Amino acid sequence: MARSFDPMQLGSIELFCKAAELSSFTAAAQALGITPAAVSRSVGRLEARLGARLFVRSTRQIRLTDDGRSYFEQCEQALAQIEQAGRVVSGRQSEPSGTLRISVPTTYAHHRLFPLLPAFSAAFPKLKLEVSVSNRNIDFVEEGFDLAIRLGAPVDSRLVSRPIEEATLGVFAAPGYLKRRGTPATLADLRQHDCIPFVLPRTGRAVSWLFREDGADIERAVDGPVRVLDDVLGCVNHARAGGGLCQIYHFIADAAVRSGELKEVLKPFGGRSRPFTILYPHNRHVAPRVRAFVDFVVARLSVKSKR
Repeated sequence: MARSFDPMQLGSIELFCKAAELSSFTAAAQALGITPAAVSRSVGRLEARLGARLFVRSTRQIRLTDDGRSYFEQCEQALAQIEQAGRVVSGRQSEPSGTLRISVPTTYAHHRLFPLLPAFSAAFPKLKLEVSVSNRNIDFVEEGFDLAIRLGAPVDSRLVSRPIEEATLGVFAAPGYLKRRGTPATLADLRQHDCIPFVLPRTGRAVSWLFREDGADIERAVDGPVRVLDDVLGCVNHARAGGGLCQIYHFIADAAVRSGELKEVLKPFGGRSRPFTILYPHNRHVAPRVRAFVDFVVARLSVKSKR
């Protein structure tokens, strides 16, 4: 006679699959917001119920046994079918709904993301957005964010990273400043100018400026009478007021250049960029609302970034 299925076993199966997927009880616990001990106990109960060993454990890592690998493959299929059934019943498969919580740095929010949101909302009217505009690091689990846009690639293996664009950089100054102090023609000329460095809050160090000279990528440390912390837009506003030179993304400076408030200098030494990415927690099945937003933003901004 077949043994009846215990509904409580489903939670243990999900924990087992996450541990198998990440090859770590600790990583699985962090991804799910519980303790490693809870994951280990749950897997132990599952092994006892099955009468089979699912993992070979060591002090540094875990790996699936042959039985564990076979069980994992079948459980993955079963969980996918359960989730698919839920999508069909709730109607989320055809049209994403619910609330999407996003964390975005100030520069990217105002100059890139917000201009896209009306079109996104029109395309997905059942989705509500909560946008946190901040340059601080976030905890996805503790703070309940679905995704974030950040500069650079993540060091956290628990996060999926989707590149958005390589944002190109330029050096800019107000026409009044250039008339008063002259226009730099070489990188050595920067020593004779008031540069406006941006200081990273987490390190307390000024960000080096990036250039390309004779085909080689180089970095230059700069300094000046005014240093800006926390919000890089302060560098732009100080430059617009005639305070000196700033290096900033073209997508931020373009409007001020068109209006005549800023002028780009040192163009022969340009061509460098920095990457922006979308980050979200590593799950087997990405929520439809997350997938809709990621695909929408990547499709539009990857085109814009090609200068």
